[in-house]
Amino acid sequence: MLCASLLALTATATLAANWKITILQELNAADLEKTRLERAYLGHPGGPAQDGWSQGLDDSQFELDSTKTKITWTAQKMASLAAAKTAAEQAEKTGYQALVVDLPANWVAAVASAVKIPVINVGAPDDSLRESQCQRQLLHTLPSERMRTDALAQAMVSRKWSQILLLTGTSPEDVIRAATAQASLQRYGLKVVAQRPFKQSADPRERDLANPKLLSSGVNYDAVWVVDTLGEFARTLPYNIQAARPVVGDAGMVALGWHAQYERYGAPQVSRRFAKSFRRPMTQQDWASWMAGKAIGLATSGLVKADSAALLIALNRLSFDGSKGVSMQFRSWDGQLQQTMLLTDGQSVIGLAPVEGVLHPRNTLDTLGADSGEKRCINRL
Repeated sequence: MLCASLLALTATATLAANWKITILQELNAADLEKTRLERAYLGHPGGPAQDGWSQGLDDSQFELDSTKTKITWTAQKMASLAAAKTAAEQAEKTGYQALVVDLPANWVAAVASAVKIPVINVGAPDDSLRESQCQRQLLHTLPSERMRTDALAQAMVSRKWSQILLLTGTSPEDVIRAATAQASLQRYGLKVVAQRPFKQSADPRERDLANPKLLSSGVNYDAVWVVDTLGEFARTLPYNIQAARPVVGDAGMVALGWHAQYERYGAPQVSRRFAKSFRRPMTQQDWASWMAGKAIGLATSGLVKADSAALLIALNRLSFDGSKGVSMQFRSWDGQLQQTMLLTDGQSVIGLAPVEGVLHPRNTLDTLGADSGEKRCINRL
């Protein structure tokens, strides 16, 4: 029996594959601009995607070494959608088996539609990438915007905050995200008592549109939900509204895929290793990149040939841990990684979603984000 095991191990080692992966990132990305990083808005990235990715591969090294699997990777930065698409096509032509992308949503969609190799999105939460712009080979480790808003809505139901004042920015991103928030509020039976726009402006005639007390007066509510993609207005709201009420959304209580102060399931060790290596706290974008590294490491270690089609199958069959206390898989209907969401005020993790008591016929994780019955991603049917 020992001889047979040794022969099998030798055969596996002989057939072990060499894999090539490339990370595509936006050159001069606005959310990585120095002053934005210094402000450290909740939910915003703290650094480049390759930081989390490299730690994810390191954490999969045992599996890779045991099968003699080798992964080499490169990181590229592009200044335009066209350049990103060209880089993806070139990577596929030159033998790369997968892409990890930290790009704007429309860039991700263009890249995914241009190649047949697996593409793992670690930076764009846009639901359109899981719905109308989805692709069979496109997977997502970063939670979607709908997962985030569903998590907040569940938390508000559990706290009996049923009357909501919705404050929204006027940017195109804010308009889309406000609609997603309203869908989650409706899904969980919460009522929007008023929706008011805010605007950051140097024009003195528009100063009232950025006044938290004025915007939150004249109506009764249990909580204020703020939608502010840039984060500048939202950070002024807690303890600065007319009534003594909680703030949620992009400030106050925020739903994230990861927070460096999470203290269960081995999370402190993950965050500490990251902080030691990169001299900064681990954000949800770093966690998403870390999970991409783990997913690629685990999926490739079970394959004896560097084949992108086999890798996609292996990724879709993967069930693995992300130090959040649950086993996670990529959903068959939209490519999104199931996961627990963390509720945080920026100082600590104050709750989890799905919240206790929320039910689902298969998996309570699927109460966060679009469920299988909604069938919005026709390219994965």
